[in-house]
Amino acid sequence: MGILSGLKSLGLGSLENVSLFEEPKKKETEKAEQAAALKVAEKDLVYDRSFVCPVCDCSFTAKIMKSNKAKLLGTDADLRARYEGIDAAKYEVVMCPVCGYAALMRYFTGITSGQAKLIREKISQSVRIKPHDGEIYSYEEALQRYKLALVGAVVKHAKTSERAYICLKYAWLTRGYMESLQEEDQPDEKLIEELRGQENELLEHAYKGLKEARQTEMFPMCGMNEVTVDYLLAVLGARFQDFEMSIKLLSSIITSRSANPRIKDKAREMKDHVMREMKKNQE
Repeated sequence: MGILSGLKSLGLGSLENVSLFEEPKKKETEKAEQAAALKVAEKDLVYDRSFVCPVCDCSFTAKIMKSNKAKLLGTDADLRARYEGIDAAKYEVVMCPVCGYAALMRYFTGITSGQAKLIREKISQSVRIKPHDGEIYSYEEALQRYKLALVGAVVKHAKTSERAYICLKYAWLTRGYMESLQEEDQPDEKLIEELRGQENELLEHAYKGLKEARQTEMFPMCGMNEVTVDYLLAVLGARFQDFEMSIKLLSSIITSRSANPRIKDKAREMKDHVMREMKKNQE
């Protein structure tokens, strides 16, 4: 006999077998379903934008992130922005599907006739591009686009800063790819390890290139002012154990009259981190 038996005599027979406590798993399932319903779909954060290729004059569309709709969650130490529901790095490269010319969007139209000729001779004549089919770019597609942007920058003899900036964004893409793989039930550990190695190599190239560009090019550089570039160099320098240079740059930012309070705070936090890492390295 159940503890609620007899409710029928009270006209509540349908409640005789009611569960006293809701199953925890049911609550978790409902919460997961609610979270999934509220989650922003990546396809809703991109749109097709029209371009005319400066190399072959063909018209095409490329998917671009709706920056005004994507919710910023925060930034990594090296200034990589993290958004809800989308990896911005996937949509930074514009690529012509006809001739294979690719570049970061800020550099896509800024190409001389001589550079266009080099792209046609060394890339367009041989490149084979698979047509895109889908509402978003996959990480595999985005990786291919970055590879074409980077080799294109080398072929057209782009500025050192442009090549370094591509390496930085490319590294952010590999990091995002790793993060997405790590969220899977059975992560591909081998691929994750390969991507980790690529990220490190790309950041090393970015560091080397930005250091060189810092000495030879004028500001703004890649859309960044001097303080931002110095902060980025300090972060990358710390990663590759160039601690003295990192601390020197961070100290100059902290005492700079032109640096805003936000980046000064970031510089103080990073300086404390670098000091700790330097101490560990000396022990």
